[in-house]
This record gives sequence, C-alpha cells and structure tokens, in this order.
Amino acid sequence: MNTTNISQKGNKASFTIEGVSHHYANTLRRMMIDLVPTLAIENVEFRKNTSAHYDEIIAHRLGLVPLTTDLSTYEYKENRVDGDPTTEVILTLEAKGPCTVYSGDLKSKDPKVKPAYPKMPIVILLDGQEISLQAKAVMGIGKEHVKWCPGLIYYNYEPKLKVNNKSSRLAEFKGKYPQQIFDSKDNIVEKRIEELNLYDAVEGICDEIIHVSYNKNNIIFHIESWGQLSCGEIVQEALKQCDKKLDEVSKLTKELNT
Repeated sequence: MNTTNISQKGNKASFTIEGVSHHYANTLRRMMIDLVPTLAIENVEFRKNTSAHYDEIIAHRLGLVPLTTDLSTYEYKENRVDGDPTTEVILTLEAKGPCTVYSGDLKSKDPKVKPAYPKMPIVILLDGQEISLQAKAVMGIGKEHVKWCPGLIYYNYEPKLKVNNKSSRLAEFKGKYPQQIFDSKDNIVEKRIEELNLYDAVEGICDEIIHVSYNKNNIIFHIESWGQLSCGEIVQEALKQCDKKLDEVSKLTKELNT
C-alpha cells in the first residue's frame, strides 16, 4: 500500500491510497468522522442574558463553534470526570450592547484553545442589553455528536481522463460542459477538470469528447477540516484509533480461542 499526496491548501487536503479496497477506505473515513476527538462546548452557565435570544439558542450556537484542539494536552475519556484538566477547558464571555458578539469574544483559560474562526456571529446586542456566561468545552467524538466531528471527509476512486479536442461533435456539446474547462481557443483543458474536480460534471455527456474511467485499486481521500485539527492530525489520529480497534479485536479473538 502506497500513499501519494495530491494537494494541500489551507484547511483542505487530498491524497491517494494505492492498492486498497473501498472496505478499508470506508473504515478509515468512519474513524476520521466518528472517533477522532476534538474540543467543543458542552455546558453553558448563563449569569446574565438580556438579549433577544433564549439561553438555549445561544448555547446551541456556542456548541457549534470549532475550537482549536491540542491533542498533546487533551484526551478523550469515555468516563470523563468533571474538573479533569486533560478533558475540559473553561471559556467565558462578557459583552454589553450595542454590538455584535462574535466567537472571538470568548476568552479561554487555555490560550491554545480558541475559536478557529473568530468572526462567527453569536448574538446581536442592542443598547443596554448584556450577556455574561461561562462555558465548559470538553473532549468528545463525532459518534456522540456532530459538533465533535473534525471535518468533512469523503473519497472516490482515482479517475482517468481521455480528452479529444479534435472531435467533430465538440461544437454540438460545448454548451453542456462547464465553461471553466475551456481555454481562450475553446479547447478543453484536462488540467482544469482535475484542479476543479469536475469529473462528475463532464462524465457521460459525450464519451467521444471526454471519457472518464476509474481505477478501483486507487482511492483518493478528500479532507476539509473544520479548524479544530489540521488535516494531517485528523489522519494520524484516525490511524491510531484504527490500531486500537484492531488490538481490541485481536484480544477478543484470543479470549474466544482459550
């Protein structure tokens, strides 16, 4: 099994795994979505809230704010104990209107834990309105709630393109293809289809012009992190979780054979 990096830009990354089945690929995808732990706000104690929103609405919004997570400091525990500094962190919020309260207004006890996107609007306060609260962020996994899911992860078989710009039918079908794939001379640029991931948009229109086939031995993973962890951290942690599950299966198998 070989892994080849395709691209990495900001919070998005793509890579190819060669020589694996879709069963393995889907297992890895589920590990990334369900078992990679991150921090998210779980409990909110309101000391004052005179805004137009109920406490529950604001708490729900706070729970969906992605928080940067340091896996070397925090860990997920199934039986978490309140006050455990390895599983939780406290954040506070104090604001008085008129203003828009953003996620970046949250103040964390740990400077390494902060909103990944500080300009997410939480609530608008009018003149004289106030909000004061304390929130507890805890380590959790996506299997428990989507707010702990680290990102959008999906995969597809490696596509292969065959483009024929000399086809006599190009003028007939040109309007059915995305305009981004053409250059100034109305020729289809294969590289643009790859970079913009427009395989589905061009497939099946006219095989004589663009033929798309798939290599089912190679699988391309696409990861878009929500900001709690980097794409690399998501993959590495998912592989660790996969190893743990395999160890559990191995242990159970030995017990059955004794």
